[in-house]
Order: sequence, then structure tokens, then C-alpha cells
Amino acid sequence: MILYIIRHAWAEEQDGSAWADDCQRPLTLEGQERFAQVVKALAQRGFAPQLVATSPLVRCRQTADLVATHVPGRPKVVERNELVPESDLAGILRWTGSQAGDIEEVAWVGHAPDVGFLVAALIGDEESSIRFAKGAIAAIRFPGPPGIGEGELHWLVTAKVLGC
Repeated sequence: MILYIIRHAWAEEQDGSAWADDCQRPLTLEGQERFAQVVKALAQRGFAPQLVATSPLVRCRQTADLVATHVPGRPKVVERNELVPESDLAGILRWTGSQAGDIEEVAWVGHAPDVGFLVAALIGDEESSIRFAKGAIAAIRFPGPPGIGEGELHWLVTAKVLGC
């Protein structure tokens, strides 16, 4: 299985007067456009998750929807509370394992610093973290369903690296 870990794209600044609940803070228009370019560039290189799990916070949901819009097959997007800030790695692994069946590529959309901790734990070090820029995507390959310490990092890309 290939698991893609995605940090949400560029969101509006925190502003209590605009969004009383930070869960409602959206992506900026520029962030949406830039992340769409990232996804399109990666889709041309084989990025094609068949299922996208996302934190239910608006900025993550919007990021997940951009993935679903711009990759082949228009994957289903599912909101998972395990991906809210302070992610529940064990819970999202159980859920992903239960979805495995015929699905070989899954994406998770979450928040920093959680995404960096998730990747580090999945490739073997639960005490470390990997820095994720906004809109960055990592691809981790597993011999079967994903598990802690069982993955191999294949790539980690940012918009800047892709020229987006």
C-alpha cells in the first residue's frame, strides 16, 4: 500500500473576529490555486490516491477536495476525527487497514505538527518529526496495510520543489 500524508494548503490567518471557531478557517484563494497546481503536477507523475481521509476542519476538507478534483478516478473523501489536531495514529491506522481491500493508495490530510510526527512514526521513529511545509505531500510505501515503523519514505515534496 502507498499512503500519502498531506499537510493542508495555505489557510487564512487565525482571526477570532472572522472565524469565532478556528475549525471554520478556510484556505486562501491563492492557497487553493497553488495546491491545485501541486496536485496536478503530481498526478502527471502517478499520484492517484483511491481514497482520501481528512480532518473535518474546513482547511483540511478543502485541501482533500482539491486532491479528489485533480487526480484520476475522483476518489471519495471521508472526514475522520482521528486526523484533527493531536492526531490519533492508532485509530487512523485501524480505519485505514479496514479500508484496504482493493485499495492500494490512500491519502490522509491533516495538520502540522501532527503530519510530521505521523510520517516519522510510520517510517520508524516515534520520537522524531519531519518538517512539513504547507501543502507538502509525502509518499510512504508499506508491504501491506500501514503500520508503525513498517513504512519506507519514497518521497516528500513541497510546492516550491515543484515550482508551484
